[in-house]
Amino acid sequence: MQIRLKKDLGLLDVFCIASGAMISSGLFVLPGIASVGAGSALFISYIIASFLAVPTMLSKAELVTAMPRAGGDYFYISRSMGFAVGVISGVSSWFSLSLKGAFALIGMAAYCELVTPAIPIKTFAFWLCLLFITLNLVGIKQAARTQVIVVTGLFAALIFYIIFGFPSIHIQRYIPFAPQGIGPVFATAGLIFISYGGLTKVASVAEEVKNPGRNIPLGMILSLIIVGIIYALVVFITTGLCSADKLHFSLTPISDGAKVFSGTPGMYVMAFAALLAFISTVNSAIMSASRYPMAMGRDKLLPSFLERINSKFNTPHYSILFTGIFMVSAILFLELEFLVKIASALLILLYILANLAVIIMRESKIKNYQPKFKSPLYPGMQILGILGGGFLLVEMGQLILSLSSLFIAACLVWYLGYVALKVEKEYALIHLIERIINKELTSGTLPKELKGILRERDNIVEDKFDHLIKESKIMDLEDPLTLEAFFIQVSSILSQDLGIKVEKLTQSFIKREKESSTIIRSGLAIPHIIVPGEHKFDILLVRAKKGIIFVESVEPVHAMFVLVGTKDERNFHLRALAAIAQICQQHEFDQNWLNARNVEELRDIILLAERKRFGKK
Repeated sequence: MQIRLKKDLGLLDVFCIASGAMISSGLFVLPGIASVGAGSALFISYIIASFLAVPTMLSKAELVTAMPRAGGDYFYISRSMGFAVGVISGVSSWFSLSLKGAFALIGMAAYCELVTPAIPIKTFAFWLCLLFITLNLVGIKQAARTQVIVVTGLFAALIFYIIFGFPSIHIQRYIPFAPQGIGPVFATAGLIFISYGGLTKVASVAEEVKNPGRNIPLGMILSLIIVGIIYALVVFITTGLCSADKLHFSLTPISDGAKVFSGTPGMYVMAFAALLAFISTVNSAIMSASRYPMAMGRDKLLPSFLERINSKFNTPHYSILFTGIFMVSAILFLELEFLVKIASALLILLYILANLAVIIMRESKIKNYQPKFKSPLYPGMQILGILGGGFLLVEMGQLILSLSSLFIAACLVWYLGYVALKVEKEYALIHLIERIINKELTSGTLPKELKGILRERDNIVEDKFDHLIKESKIMDLEDPLTLEAFFIQVSSILSQDLGIKVEKLTQSFIKREKESSTIIRSGLAIPHIIVPGEHKFDILLVRAKKGIIFVESVEPVHAMFVLVGTKDERNFHLRALAAIAQICQQHEFDQNWLNARNVEELRDIILLAERKRFGKK
């Protein structure tokens, strides 16, 4: 039996993982480096970066509520654009998240000199990384609980900084404002974009979140709003507290700012807050990044041992160890600013792909793509995210674009050499092409996979009605029929299973219709009759694309549920009617019914619908 990940994370955990992943080097180290270009307008760069994160946040929230699986953006990008792009996204996500964790350890080293000067930097970083590897190995619940405690302390320290630092700012520090012009302000937004990279990485642990349709989008939105405000205020205050010359060369800008208004004690308080931020980032980086190799191992894009889940702790132990070792190794070979730019470029690329994935998934018209949260202002929001991401990539310069291209090329070499010959899977882009050229190219494996995900997401436990729908026959009528001809066809299908002659069934249906129409509402009818015998009940689903005329003065009926049962099944007959009523009242039922591409999509509309279920089958 396959071991599954536990659903241990709630809304607070989601908020703290996202917030903790954002607040670290992007706030406690980067303001010094970034102020060289933007000057006193640095806080504007942070605000721009936060707004540029909105389209992708909304896109990822939609995608992850439709496909709450470990691996986050790798999973939904591979299902929308194929495994070649999936390899790029999966490795990029893992690489950028791991680098962000390594970046946090580098930033931590600068602050450690203020708090614990006697401990060697590399030794401190190594043991701390080892601690969080161990913490993540023993369970995500324990890691998330630690994250909540750390983020709570971090917010308390930042609120202290805002309240007591604001009265001490010097207005002259903001003159001149944006000394090098508006261009560097936007370019700096690209540099500090990594500061918001952790926001959407909570998607990688979606498989372990309780009620992901609510908790993930709400946690992400709250995190962006609250952290975005804190970023802007803290950077604005720091710029007003520190001189430009001092700020440009500082790797501890927030502690330097605290020292201005509260002396050495304030400096130590913010140095400790920085350590909390780095700890939370390292913890969330390992927690999130480790799910990518696991997800790619499941799909055979990486060696399969990476997908293994520890039977005792329900954690992907090999993937966690692999990620932790890489983070420690990265510190030894990469410089700080170089590290930031590579990670930022990869994050921007992933943001572009996430926005594109929403467009592809929606336009593919796959019925089993059913997100609990839908991005507003589609497709304008996604196009804005793609254009904004492209703008930031261009602003980062030719060197970073060249390095990104080399990284993509390396991923494609891995795909061609390791993946392409042994893994073949359907993806939404093929469904979109299928729609455009009106030619069947797919086998239906992606809708089946999405169906399984939806059943798990919504905790669907099959009842008797589900069982009957799975076994029921479906009539998909292209041409119009008279009511009598329709009932003859229905009776021909039901006759053999019920052991009743076609003529008798046809007469019963016509008689029942004359007594009172079975039309429930416009476009929907539920013809139902009682037949002799015991323990018999059957359902026939019908779609009539051009409609069946039940009553001359009423619009044609396109959706029909034909119910046939014996008297002893009367209670179930009523339950079936209640289930059908709930299903047919749902938004866009009629449109989905008419637009379904085949009988299996019709069946899935019923099986995956939200309704009250009456126990197991």
